[in-house]
Amino acid sequence: MDFNWSEEQAQFRQAASGFARKELNEGLVERDREGEFSHAGWKKCARFGIQGLPIPGDYGGMGADALTTVGVLESLGYGCRDNGLVFSINAQLWTLQIPLLAFGSEEQKRRYLPGLCAGELIGGNAMSEPGSGSDAYSLRTTAERRGERYVLNGSKVFVTNGPVSDVIVVFATVDRAKGPNGVSAFLVEKGFRGFKTGAKLGKMGLRTSPMCELFFEDCEVPVENRLGREGAGKNLFNHSMTWERSCILAGGVGAMERLLEGAIRYARERKQFGQPIGKFQLVASKIVDMKMRLDEARAALYRTAWLRGRGKNVFLEAALTKLTISENWVRCAEDALQILGGYGYMAEYEVERELRDALGSRLYSGTSEIQRVLAASLLGL
Repeated sequence: MDFNWSEEQAQFRQAASGFARKELNEGLVERDREGEFSHAGWKKCARFGIQGLPIPGDYGGMGADALTTVGVLESLGYGCRDNGLVFSINAQLWTLQIPLLAFGSEEQKRRYLPGLCAGELIGGNAMSEPGSGSDAYSLRTTAERRGERYVLNGSKVFVTNGPVSDVIVVFATVDRAKGPNGVSAFLVEKGFRGFKTGAKLGKMGLRTSPMCELFFEDCEVPVENRLGREGAGKNLFNHSMTWERSCILAGGVGAMERLLEGAIRYARERKQFGQPIGKFQLVASKIVDMKMRLDEARAALYRTAWLRGRGKNVFLEAALTKLTISENWVRCAEDALQILGGYGYMAEYEVERELRDALGSRLYSGTSEIQRVLAASLLGL
């Protein structure tokens, strides 16, 4: 496997990190405190091409391969300290745009993808419900076909981008007796009759990525807004989740590198007992561990993207990539905070926010426990 970047790829990555540092970090402490989504940052990212990275040019994207895509998203995460914005972009990419590309009709792709790539539309995905999280297919939201429309009833929870979305992929069952094979997916637009968004949810981390509940009360969805065939929701969701687990934490790898560099810088400058704290073995060991975790996470990310680019089955690799990066990101953030001590605990130094943001990665896109269960089953256990 050759992970050397071409000159064009390297320039693209460097441009992405420079753009992010210059354009996306202003006012972040205040936005995090207020839980404010950056519409301006979203549109800047779209103009740069972030939301269109893996989407073909025919639909307004850049047509980048998987490895280039995760490399640029890693650079975005390195330069952009707004982990919530990066997360919201990834949520749209892997849970809406990729399913649209793979399962959408030509009319659906041309109706939605150009606007999503251009930042004119914001989207997301609604699967989780109050009574179904890791057991995703036990959902209770129903879809009943009535002529040329489906009528949806039920509710969804923990919907990333929900408060600001223009279109959301909603999973509902058309036949509960069929279990997972009775689930279908629908493209529900803001403004559809019977569709309501709940109040924005307060979160421990990723506060700049808005989240809410969604409610469907006799919500009418045209038949042409069904995504894929009826009953294909399971295949669509699994396809989406494999992409999501493979790629959604690319920005987290960039954040880990940023944390490592900050810890090294602090360990060189901070003096105690007459010498830089980096000279103390326990501090130095933590920094070495951070470097090891970064390299491990990056290798998993690149390997999975490289395999995907060659058409390989990556179900196992996707689960391991998600697990590796999320666990390593949390531990790196913990070590960075410990190295900075009291300063790391203060909001001014922004490390405590990095830890709060990292912790969520153990939960979304399937918990760390679920990734271990998936990996074990794929290993034949």
